[in-house]
Amino acid sequence: MPTIVGIPRETFPGERRVALIPRQCEGLRKAGIEMVVEYGAGVEAGFPDDAYAARGARLANRSDVFREAHIVAQVRCLGANPDAGRADLELFHAGQAVAGFGEPLTAVRECGDLADAGVSFFAIELMPRITRAQSMDALSSMATISGYRAVLLGASELPKMFPMLMTAAGTITPARVFVLGAGVAGLQAAATARRLGAIVSAYDVRPAVKEQVESVGAKFVTLDVDAGASEDKGGYAKAMDEAFYRRQRELMTEVLREQDVVITTAAVPGKRAPILITAEMVGAMCAGSVIVDIAAERGGNCELTTPGETVVHHGVTILGPLNLPSLVPYHASQMYSCNIAAFLRLLVRDGNLAVNLDDQIIRETLIAHEGKIVNARISELLAEQAARV
Repeated sequence: MPTIVGIPRETFPGERRVALIPRQCEGLRKAGIEMVVEYGAGVEAGFPDDAYAARGARLANRSDVFREAHIVAQVRCLGANPDAGRADLELFHAGQAVAGFGEPLTAVRECGDLADAGVSFFAIELMPRITRAQSMDALSSMATISGYRAVLLGASELPKMFPMLMTAAGTITPARVFVLGAGVAGLQAAATARRLGAIVSAYDVRPAVKEQVESVGAKFVTLDVDAGASEDKGGYAKAMDEAFYRRQRELMTEVLREQDVVITTAAVPGKRAPILITAEMVGAMCAGSVIVDIAAERGGNCELTTPGETVVHHGVTILGPLNLPSLVPYHASQMYSCNIAAFLRLLVRDGNLAVNLDDQIIRETLIAHEGKIVNARISELLAEQAARV
């Protein structure tokens, strides 16, 4: 009997992505994996039901998808969809697996709920940054979309054009774009702004990314601060102490005075985003300039950011967009689907779900298994939470 993967419709408000697109369904069938897809699951991403049927997937209602599936693939699992996702708990059954984004470092209660339901939960955002896992790195895929979209938001809000233009009415000078954080999202933002004709500069606490910034046509800004150990073993930026951020803000104020658009992308996994731009710094910027705070979902890098809203302070517009990948659902789904399909091929061996704890990828993404929390870090967080109650 083949392993059945269920693809339910996403229920988080405003979520338009789908976990697997029709093309990946056909490829997985060749690997001995069958798909059952909820009616309408891919419609908002641009993938109609008949496209799934044409690629060999079966269509069913939500309860049947959960009942039949050995593995449920989602974009947002319970932890990343704590309200609407709770209705799915009663649809899961013991021995089943679920894979997707689940905010395990913050939604520890929801991790415990999945464990209590006997579900094996794989948190895609904990994918290790190793060569073998690159094809499964959904965080990087979605960050690429976010960086691209953030620049378009900034360009549409800015009362200027990005490129330099030589016209009969005179020369239009190019916009200046500054990107804070040169991870995947930041690099994509810098590259996109450069393609639109802006003069682009970028800053990151990790001096090692200077070459990457310059490779996309941006200038790397150097601030006289001691970055020290600013990168963890996975290549992500680490949280620094307040003295570091204070000195960084002082030096950055002068840089911000010259910018038209600022894209902030700094985030630390499982923690609130660091405040990099204070209200005082915003006040020093030119009226009409724009800040697009990609880190809004983690509280924001700008002190004035209000997640999901637009704020104007001293003539500066501050955007706090949420769920940027969902604004580009077709390609976001395409990229995420490739990541999930690669992960499913690792999980399914000889037609059966195989939770091989000797495999680093499986071991580090697995949060709950056989009725208990098996990830040491999440177990500690759950214990700490219980002690506070």
